[in-house]
Amino acid sequence: MEIKTEELRYKTGEDGINAYLARPDDSEKHPGIVLIHEIFGLDDHIRDVAKRLSMQGYVVLAPDLFTSNKLSATITKEGILKTMRFIMSIPPDKQRDEAYRSEQMSKLSQEEQKLISGVYETLFMNRPTELFTQYLSSAVDYLAQLQSVNGKIGSVGFCFGGGMSLSLGCTGRADAVAVFYGENPEPIEKAKNIKHAMLGLYAGEDTRITSKVPELVKQLVEAKKSVTIKVYPGAYHAFFNDTRPQTYNEKAAKDAWRMLIDFFRDNLQQSE
Repeated sequence: MEIKTEELRYKTGEDGINAYLARPDDSEKHPGIVLIHEIFGLDDHIRDVAKRLSMQGYVVLAPDLFTSNKLSATITKEGILKTMRFIMSIPPDKQRDEAYRSEQMSKLSQEEQKLISGVYETLFMNRPTELFTQYLSSAVDYLAQLQSVNGKIGSVGFCFGGGMSLSLGCTGRADAVAVFYGENPEPIEKAKNIKHAMLGLYAGEDTRITSKVPELVKQLVEAKKSVTIKVYPGAYHAFFNDTRPQTYNEKAAKDAWRMLIDFFRDNLQQSE
């Protein structure tokens, strides 16, 4: 299938969000998908996933959630990269040790400290989940008004984006919600508002995330929602991202992709 792609900016309230759109190059109507990036923002890996989904018959919008006027001065690409390098430089047993983190931070230049502090505060300490969810709801609105979209809209996200896919799903605005190793919504009871179906794909070695999955399943089962969960033994967080050889798991990634395509086919392309 031939596809078309473009970079654009869509409205969200009085603000705007940069995004990447991939769609089949035909005159037919297709389901839409909101594709949500990892903590690193919209990158070439996510653009590649958008194209892959589009070739399966979807109109895919991948927002860059950090590009609103409200957030872009605080959350920059450089700041995200420096922050993630800093976090990964801290030993796992020291991750929650504020004194140790402050000591390590003091060894950096004033410019680096400013960059990292802004990103860390916004994305890890006081994450504006409701604001991000608003941006994603506007992405649904953008897809819904396209002539090439048939009215069915799903979402899928990875890591940070996985949690945000769930948050969007909890608004009831997505017909099918897929999550790759994303955090549960808070409070967990929000999950009962998921409109119809949820697919969760998790890593066995990602215990911080995966250990909380039973709580999510309980809420969905009580609400009589369709839920499919798969945990990949031996896989690590971010196992789907083939640009990260340290965590990429080809076998798990291929199986997860098959499950994602089947899930969207069953819930977005099949007639009810």
